[in-house]
Amino acid sequence: MTITIAPNSAQPLTVNRLGYGTMRLTGPQIWGEPADRPQALEILKTAVASGVNFLDTADYYGDDVTNRLIFEALHPYSTDLVICTKVGATRRPDASWVPFNTPANLRTSIENNLRTLRQEQVQLVHLRLMGHSAVPLEEQLGAMFEMQKEGKIQHVGLSNVSREELETGLRMGEIATVENMYGYAQRTTLHDAHGETRGGEEVLALCEQHGIPLVPFFSLIHGLPKSGDKLAELARQRGVTTAQLNIAWLLHKSPVLLPIPGTSSLAHLRENLAAAAIQLTPEDMAYLG
Repeated sequence: MTITIAPNSAQPLTVNRLGYGTMRLTGPQIWGEPADRPQALEILKTAVASGVNFLDTADYYGDDVTNRLIFEALHPYSTDLVICTKVGATRRPDASWVPFNTPANLRTSIENNLRTLRQEQVQLVHLRLMGHSAVPLEEQLGAMFEMQKEGKIQHVGLSNVSREELETGLRMGEIATVENMYGYAQRTTLHDAHGETRGGEEVLALCEQHGIPLVPFFSLIHGLPKSGDKLAELARQRGVTTAQLNIAWLLHKSPVLLPIPGTSSLAHLRENLAAAAIQLTPEDMAYLG
């Protein structure tokens, strides 16, 4: 199963439809070096050797930890490997997350990604919106499109967006991908003490309408504890894990979904990759709802 990013552009990208999110390769609170660095490097090598050619990263994972791991494990990169990064946020020394999204900030982040990944151009970059930011979306996205014209960015995407924000982005230029939270049990926007984490359900129809791949994040983290009896029961019947069935559900839910389940365990990586082979019937999908 493959999916094409920016199919109408001069440089479309085709990737296999199960990627890998690198966030969990870092230390606690997505900060610092991994507890088992050799295993982290082996996870990246195994994922790519197994056919994964879409990696999701960010220079604020660590800081810079996942980018440096990707470079160490995989450089020189294979020609079909797509490395997707994110900008719009940064980390304080106490590991807190804060906006970093003025035009100057965004340019700094892009330059940092290019330096740590050792690339001349970022293939795909998501502008991650921080709900408590004072910088207007139009100003942030305008800076991204400007760097695209300069050749620093190949394709621009959006992350953590509402339907209205995605519509604004589409009026401004080509939005190649969207990355929102989405999983079997948590499909809509989550409100908590940290603010809003935007759900995929609110933008899925618009993504389908425009042929925009939707990259779900936190699909397992929020999904598993609240997965419900139906997911667990069908997983038991199929002899697979609940996590595997959650991934299979995403792959069957819509052809525009590009799951990126992350893990810091080599064994769990292999389990996640095996989920791509699980076939769900229309009756299964109707039962799961």
